[in-house]
Amino acid sequence: MTEPAPRVLIADDQALIRTGFRLILTTRGLDVVGEVADGLEAVAAARRLRPDVVLMDIRMPNMDGLEATRLVLHHLPDCRVLMLTTFDLDRYVYRALAIGASGFLLKDVTPEHLAAAVRLVGTGDALLAPSITRRLVERFARAERGHGAAGEDGRPGAARGPVPSDLAQLTPREREVLGLMGRGLSNAELAGELTLSEATVKTHVVRIFAKLGLRDRAQAVVVAYETGLVTPGVRPEGPLPGGVGP
Repeated sequence: MTEPAPRVLIADDQALIRTGFRLILTTRGLDVVGEVADGLEAVAAARRLRPDVVLMDIRMPNMDGLEATRLVLHHLPDCRVLMLTTFDLDRYVYRALAIGASGFLLKDVTPEHLAAAVRLVGTGDALLAPSITRRLVERFARAERGHGAAGEDGRPGAARGPVPSDLAQLTPREREVLGLMGRGLSNAELAGELTLSEATVKTHVVRIFAKLGLRDRAQAVVVAYETGLVTPGVRPEGPLPGGVGP
């Protein structure tokens, strides 16, 4: 049985971006349920339309994409948010991942990648390009660890969701798995690294999410850095995996 296409809400203050993304997604079988031009409209439309995925621009008038994401996920915890940005090393993207966004896309994304990304997060997974995500988290985790990310108004923690700081509830194996997730490894790569079956790895991942109250791998990466399980600037042995990890 074919899974229904994710229902998508597009939030961007540029009409050309909204129109282009709508055309790309609808011609590839995705259901665009609405378009909005600012964060306030995004929150109201999400509550009204209940989309599966929101494409959320970070910088918008009236309410920025960070606060809008926080409110959308508060009201619709099963919704997934993909952040839209012009720069891959954007401080606000890091904060969005900590809040609970499932990943981010550059606005010059190819049509095929855009549609694939929406379908991926629509299944409840996270969109992580390990090479970009690693650089992003390493750049900001050290400065913001223990202080809370500042919001648009400069107040610490104004736009942050809770990030657990105590890993004591995890078993040694679960801490190992979380550290490897912080490096960007997929379940298949974790299985190879730890000589486990993918089913066993998935069980560990699910338990980690449950114990730490995480939504997906995007938050797991942030937690791995903010708790010091993975140290910014210290590279693991061997090459990092490339591409978009499940």
